[in-house]
Amino acid sequence: MRKIAALALSTHPGPSVAVSAIAVILGVGVGLEWWRLLLLGLAFLANQISVGLSNDWIDADRDRAVGRTDKPVAAGRISRAAVRNAAFAAAILAIALTIPLGWQATVAHAAFIISAWSYNAGLKGTAISVLPYIVSFGLLPLVVTLALPEPALASPWAMLAGALLGVAAHFANVLPDLADDAATGVRGLVHRAGPRTSGLVIAGALAGASVSIVVGLRNTELYGWIGLALSAALAVACAALVLTGRPTRLIFRLIIAGALLDVVLLALAGARILA
Repeated sequence: MRKIAALALSTHPGPSVAVSAIAVILGVGVGLEWWRLLLLGLAFLANQISVGLSNDWIDADRDRAVGRTDKPVAAGRISRAAVRNAAFAAAILAIALTIPLGWQATVAHAAFIISAWSYNAGLKGTAISVLPYIVSFGLLPLVVTLALPEPALASPWAMLAGALLGVAAHFANVLPDLADDAATGVRGLVHRAGPRTSGLVIAGALAGASVSIVVGLRNTELYGWIGLALSAALAVACAALVLTGRPTRLIFRLIIAGALLDVVLLALAGARILA
């Protein structure tokens, strides 16, 4: 049971569930049938589990070097090989679950996973560390719309909103680990930008995602403006946390809240997110 619990913790369960929920909410919005919605949710959950596991497997030595006792592999509660094998199995399962949704959705979903894994595999320490987040989050609406019985492209503004949320998520996720990353030689885009600039990037990207949705939908309904106002408030809160104090995981949670808010706006738009 201890190894199962350790493996579960290595999946990064919070972000895994959140991203899966985003995909499901979008699926509801575009009108996916129940079985397609179920497969989509399970596929994204397996996708995110594989990404979380690959992170703990690949970063085990770095996590151990900085004393990350919250990471089961680094703490010795589960073997690196077990997490590696589970990561590959989850990735294969994620792609297999997408196959009944059509080859277009399967290809887009595979690209999402490859992009996310590329971050853990080496891009996190480069000046283009944000690129996998832009690609994967930008592809998310496309995977959903391609899962329709008659596959359709997602609107460019919907994919832009996803990409901007990816930018915000990347900067918010890395900020609390700047010191640990510096100690182990990781120097990605966030490290080069610094905390203050990163805070402004987070706020701008989060607000920009909501603006792109409201403008893209030409939404003059009250809920659109309420969503935009709430997103702006979250953006200001994120910037304030970075500029006035030490970055914490709370910023990443605010980004997830902003992402869910934007996804609700997209879900209310329904088929209007189709190109």
